[in-house]
Amino acid sequence: MIRSMTGYGRRETKWERGSITAEVRSVNHRFCEVVMRLPKGLAASEKDLRHAVQQRCARGRIELTVTASGGEEGKTVLNLDRTMAKQYYRILRELQRELRLGGSVDLALLAGFREVVTVSKVPFEAHRMGRAVKRLVIDALSDLEAMRCREGRTLERDLRHRVAIIGREIDAVSARAPLVVQEHFARMKGRVERLIGLGEADGARLRQELALFADRADLTEELTRLDSHLHQFTRALKDKGAVGKTLDFLLQEMGREINTIGSKANDAEITTHVVRVKGELEKLREQVQNIE
Repeated sequence: MIRSMTGYGRRETKWERGSITAEVRSVNHRFCEVVMRLPKGLAASEKDLRHAVQQRCARGRIELTVTASGGEEGKTVLNLDRTMAKQYYRILRELQRELRLGGSVDLALLAGFREVVTVSKVPFEAHRMGRAVKRLVIDALSDLEAMRCREGRTLERDLRHRVAIIGREIDAVSARAPLVVQEHFARMKGRVERLIGLGEADGARLRQELALFADRADLTEELTRLDSHLHQFTRALKDKGAVGKTLDFLLQEMGREINTIGSKANDAEITTHVVRVKGELEKLREQVQNIE
């Protein structure tokens, strides 16, 4: 079963006083490229999440975005060290009495000491949140895969339809090809005999030369290879895993064979079929670019 490289998956769950959201998007790409956007506190989970994506996606550009919102983690908070403030106050009062100094030890003075009031961020519970995010990402990847499979089934139906059209055109070329060789032989034989006026004694040599010419115009090998590529293409549609590169290679080979047939045949009817096959191959190539 083939799969498209285009898909989307999204999952969300509650976390503390907020929520966590995981979004996965994938588009066409020659290889497997994973782009991740994670909260700073989840940097340690990046390797596991990347591995989870690569297990499910063989090709495509996959963008994973994880966001955490509404919770306390990561927010800036002020911290008051009461013990330190009391020590400052006691020491300053003692110093004031010893030195008989005026003034007062008030709140403004104590707040000026950096150790009394500090700024910090609420720490991430990285391990616990990492487990929750991984479960969420796996669920989002399942949604992504389901969408890629649905689109893959649609692509497969279209591919099979176009392969059937190409098969009918090739059958028509195969039926016409032997007649083209015979017509080439008869036409060239008549021309040569008229031009050089050969007698019956030279007939054997003439037929030998014309037979070599007709053999060069024979399409049997090209049609056999083209038919083989077409059958391989159909079988690949049933394979599991990533088949996009295989299908693309087979289309290139089919294109070479049909071009050779068109150049060798030199026949209007076959040329018509060749043009139709080329058109279908181009449509197949466009569709295959989206297959994993």
